[in-house]
Order: sequence, then structure tokens, then C-alpha cells
Amino acid sequence: MNKTIHQVRTVTALLAVFATMSLAVNASQLAIENKSLSVTYDDANGNFSVVEKASGPAFLKDGKLGGSAVKAKVEGVRDPVFGSGRSIALTLVDGSTASLELYEALPFVLVRGKRHNHGSVPLEISNAVTATFTIDLGKPAGELRTMGTAGLTAPDKNPGSYLFLTAADPATRRGVVAGWLTEDRGSGVVFSSVKDGSLEFKARIDYGHLRIPADASADLETLAIGVFDDARLGEEQYADAMKKQYDIKLRPRSAVYCTWYSNVHGQAGDETSTVELAQFAARELKPFGFGVVQIDDEWQDSEKFNGPRRGFDRVRPDGPYAHGIAPVAAGVEKAGLTFGLWWLPFARNYQDPEYKDRQDWFVKRPDGKPYDTSWGGTCLDLTQPAVKAHLATLAKTVRSWGVKYYKMDGLWTGTASEQIYVNDGYKDDHFGNNVPFYDPLKSNIEAYRDGLKLIRRNAGDDVFFSGCCVAQNERELCAIGLVDSMRIGPDYNADGLGNRTGPIRGSRLYFLNGRVWWNDPDPCIVRASGEANVSLEQARLDASWVAISGQFFLTSDWLPKLPAERLEILKRTMLSHSATARPVDYFDNALPTTWLVTDTRLAVRRDVIGVFNQEASELNVDYSCAKLGLDPVKTYYVFDFWANSPGPSFAGDFKCHVPPNSCRILAVRSAEDHPVLVGTSRHVTQGMVDVTEEAWNGSRKILSGVSQVIGNDPYELRVAGLEGTGKKWKLVNATVSVQDEAAGVTILPAPAKAGEDGWLRVRIDAKASRAVRWALAFAD
Repeated sequence: MNKTIHQVRTVTALLAVFATMSLAVNASQLAIENKSLSVTYDDANGNFSVVEKASGPAFLKDGKLGGSAVKAKVEGVRDPVFGSGRSIALTLVDGSTASLELYEALPFVLVRGKRHNHGSVPLEISNAVTATFTIDLGKPAGELRTMGTAGLTAPDKNPGSYLFLTAADPATRRGVVAGWLTEDRGSGVVFSSVKDGSLEFKARIDYGHLRIPADASADLETLAIGVFDDARLGEEQYADAMKKQYDIKLRPRSAVYCTWYSNVHGQAGDETSTVELAQFAARELKPFGFGVVQIDDEWQDSEKFNGPRRGFDRVRPDGPYAHGIAPVAAGVEKAGLTFGLWWLPFARNYQDPEYKDRQDWFVKRPDGKPYDTSWGGTCLDLTQPAVKAHLATLAKTVRSWGVKYYKMDGLWTGTASEQIYVNDGYKDDHFGNNVPFYDPLKSNIEAYRDGLKLIRRNAGDDVFFSGCCVAQNERELCAIGLVDSMRIGPDYNADGLGNRTGPIRGSRLYFLNGRVWWNDPDPCIVRASGEANVSLEQARLDASWVAISGQFFLTSDWLPKLPAERLEILKRTMLSHSATARPVDYFDNALPTTWLVTDTRLAVRRDVIGVFNQEASELNVDYSCAKLGLDPVKTYYVFDFWANSPGPSFAGDFKCHVPPNSCRILAVRSAEDHPVLVGTSRHVTQGMVDVTEEAWNGSRKILSGVSQVIGNDPYELRVAGLEGTGKKWKLVNATVSVQDEAAGVTILPAPAKAGEDGWLRVRIDAKASRAVRWALAFAD
């Protein structure tokens, strides 16, 4: 590195808070507030504190801003995303600035900073500590828990978390959420520690290389801090803020078949088998939510040096797709599905003869050697003009083959950092241990994000970007806003945890799903034979977990040979819902056992409880309705989806027994003084993806609705409340609309089953998929 460049290993910026009005506290204090928070900065000692106005005491104390301020003032600010607000603006001794900002509709204080280089030579920053502060939740630190990318830990055991860190009281879920709102040029990390019995947070942004020219300034990343009665909702609001910050509009998802774990035709499939599978899936599964066939590694050309082959602009002549990708993509598209392709965009092999005369394409280490990484290959310098031209051409080439789903692996190589698989909590990866890029003004993260933007510009807006995977190096999280889905964990069982590998990470990061991207927990396994086969109960558990949590559904079993009962599992789980899914025991168990899905999009509220036992011993859960998220004064009917039977009603408390390696998926509906639809048979969410209207007409005593029924798939309404509410109801008739009847739709009450007193089942059959308008008339 140029010796004239001043190395700054750690720069400490300040916090910025905004409020709708400033408050005069005393001569040495400045304060701002919005509707939920009040922030005070003490000019005498340079500390800040934050109070939640509804609760009173400060939840953030002894905030340190990294140096004395020579000037502090309250001023109005305007943010292009969050609008007008108020700020405590600080000028530091070295001429840098920082601010604490509050915006009326944002339940976070934003900490912002700007570093100025007053020197005559470039200034380089490797990292910056934006803030350190003490958290006070009214409990000793030993009674609190932290949740981050490392999972659920004691505060003094957390190694550090990328992107965000939450501290919460498990007994109440009240907690503080601290997270990086932006990661445009740096990778944010948050650390926790315990000092003298108090919980302390340190927020740091890692840049690798951030070079500031002489007499110029650079904005640091933005940190958001807030307190919430339920820290899960705080994390969700944090993700919503990121979504707004980056104006994220996710592309629609559908279930994906990935060839990687196939136990029949290898990791990439072949020209014949891929089209065969597409035709089968289109016929059997497309109506149930299936949409993409994606082939994986070993389709491409080139020699092997370090990890996969890297000839992504062509197929291997003696490989499984010798006639090219385009004919296969056309075959998949002809079946009515989307074709997807796996590739690694940001690394090649410097040893490859193809790159003998292109060594300037690669990032270099300080010793001058190419920046080679384990399995990932040699990192491309994404600021190098020839590399950018290569990636632009490649993105267009892949798209020209008919590929509309890019699974892009090894993304961390775009940051020029080490592979530290399996990476969850913070690990020192010596970020920035590379020579600055061809364009030295680009930081490691900025080069990475620019690379993804370049691929998007050249692939087109109609391509779904699936990123892979943060477990290789969590710096990949900085792709937020630039990919549609992201693998949030390692490959199946890469950590030795088998079927729990995906759910563990998907649970930790559940709040990102559907907001900043679709969480990809890796394909669920439902196969009955071959390598990694699972029992029927385990298959239901794995597929149901993805369906209930609402995450990205992928499968990798050879579909044409699945037994009927395994195919049935996919039909009932692969369609994604749009309701709100939350883990109930998020701050209690490292792998939450219980989820509540709530759908309030219609006038009628629907709830489904999923209880998942990933262990070899029996599981018994016992929650109050309040903790579960249900009304504690109501009585709830229950229908067990996989058992295909009603369960015992409950009120006040919810208890459930689950055998080893299995699950229970329970639709619950509060009792009324009339019959109610508890669930349906189409999907494990039991009405959330298919019932688009439901109403009770009290004067006519008719329960009516509209259901999205799949052709030739028997559909059942499960109705409760015919007894036990002071009245005894009897079905008079069941009808469908005149239009439905003309189309051959039939509706019949099913024969009563033993032990189902007070319940009614009604079967609907349609020859073709359609919205069926049904009505059930009762007499009391």
C-alpha cells in the first residue's frame, strides 16, 4: 500500500437522533423527541441516552460517541426516505461530524456520521466504531438473552452478530434492537459484553478499504436503535425500515426444484431428465405452487483447480448438457415453468490457462499473489474495466439461453474476503487483507454491491436473483436490496445438524423473510428411499416448517419417483402464504418449536399453530394464549391437518404433545354463536392461501365464502360450532353458484365421523381449477 496513505484502523463516529421538537434540559444538554423516543446529549461529558416515552426510564445509557465535540446543536433535517425530522448535530475535534436523528414515524434513533480527511494525502479507514452504549431493561444482564446471526446466547457468550443484534428479556420479550440500516460501503457488526453486571453493545462497521481523498468526506453507514415491548416486532420493523431505505420490491416466488441433492441423475441432472422432470412437475405440481426447475453444478466447462469448474459461458462438451443450455431451457419453458441455472459470478481460477494473460483481473493479496479462497476460487476485481465487461457479457449470455432464475453461489468472493464456512456469529476474517482494487476509491462492500447491480442491469428486470450463501461468509448479507432470495444457512447437514440446519438459521432471521428477501433454508427432504431418506413424519415436519414459516420452498428429490404420500406432502406445503408468521419461543429456545401464523387480510381472522419437534425425544409445549398471540378470553376450536381430525378446544392456555421428529399443524378459530369455518384441506395453512371470502349472514343463517379450488383435487371445508354454544345447528343444504354448477362443480356434506360431534365436513369437487362460490344454510 502507498506509504503516503494515512492508515486509520478504527474511526469512531457518533450517533444521530431526530425529533419533532427540541427540549431544553439544562445548559449543557440537548434533547429531541418524537412520538415514541426522547434522546438527550450531554455536551459536558459527550454521552447520550435514550428514553422510551411510554415507559419512562432510559433504556440506553452512557452512550459514547468517540471523541469530544467542539460544537453541538439541534437542527431540523430532511431524509429522502423518512422525511422531516430533528437532529442533534455534532462537530468533532478532527472536523468530522455525527448526528443523532429522530423521525416521527420511525421507532428508531438513527446514528449517522461523516468522516472528513483534512490531510493532503488520501486517508484509508478499515473500520469505524459508530457507538458504544449500555442497555438497561430493568433486569440483570444474566437474565437477558441476545439474538443475532450467532443465534440465541447469553450476552457475554455472543461472539458478535452481523447486521443486527437484539437484547431481550425472555420472560416478557421486551428488548432493544440495534441494526445497520445501510450497508452501502461497509459490513456492519454488533458486539455485546457484560461489564460490572451491565450489558454493553458496540456497533462497528467494517470497510476493508475505505479511501477518502485529500480534503474530502465520506458518509459512514447508518445505525438504527430502538426499544420494543415485543422485540420480535422490533426486528420486523427494523427489516421494514431497510425495505423502505432500499426501496425493495421483491419478485414473486414459486416453489423450486434444485438438482443438487438429487439421488437419481446427479447434481446437475442431464438434458433428458431435466425436461422429463419439468413435464412431470408441470402436470402434477404446478397447480399447487411449483414454478422453477434449476440445474446446479457440473453443467459448465473448464478444468477443476479450486472448487467448481469456472467456464460459465459454455457447457462441457462431454458433460450432461452437451447440446447446450438453451434447448433444455426451452423444454422447461414449454412445460410452462421457469428455467434456473446455478453459477458463480465473482471468482475464477488464476491457475486456469484461460486466464494466463488476464492476471490483472484478480484481486491481489499484500504479497502480490492472487486472492485465492477455499472452494470459492480467485476473487475477481469487480472494479476492473475488463472484468466488468466480462460480467456484463456473461449475464447477457446466460439470459439469452432462456434462463430467468439465477442461482448465484460464492457471492462472498465479490467482497474479496476469506471463506469461513460455516459462518454464523462473528469471526475475524481479516477483512481488507487485500491490496486496494483497480479503483482504489471503492470499498470491498461497494465493489460487491456494484457487481450485483451490474449483473442486474445486463440480465434484465425479469430475472429472479437467488443468492448463496451467507454461511460462507456473513459479509454476503450486504446484498440486501439486490437479490430476491438468499440462502441463510449452509448446505444440508454441513454443520452436522441434519434436518435442523435450515430451520435454525431461518428462525434466527425470520424477520428478514418477505421484507428484504425471501429466506432460502435449502431444499427440504421428503424422499422415502436412497441417500438422506426420511420417515413420513419427518418429511411432513420438514416441508411443513417451510410452509408455516413462509420461507422459500425448494425441493431436490427426484419427483417422478416419489411415492404418492410423499407427493401429497409437497402438494399441501409448497405454495407460499402471505400471512404473518412468528416463532413463539424465539427468545426461549435456540431452535424455536412453536410458530403462530396469523392472517388478518380478510374480515375473518385465521390462525394456524405449528409445533415442530426436531428431537428424538417427545415434546410437550404449554403456553398461555397471550404468549402464543391469541385472545386469552376466547375459546378456540382446533383442527389437526396431518391427523385429519379435530382436536380438543382450548381457552386461556395451549398445550400440545408432539412425538419425536414430527409436527402438528393446527388450525384454530375462536368460537362464535354460529358455525364457523376452521380450515380447509388444500394447504397446511388451512384457508389462508385459498379462502378469499367468508361471511356469516345471521338473518338468513348462511355461512358463505369463495375458495380457490384446484381441478380434480378433492377439497374439504371443515366447519365447527354446530354444538356447544347454546344452540344446536343443523345443515339444511350446501350449494355452489349457478356458474360453478354449470361448470360441473359439485358440493356434498361428507358422512359424519365418530368423535366429531359439533363438526361438519363439506366436500367440493371441480373439474378445472377455479374460484368456487359456496354457501351452507343452517337451521337452529
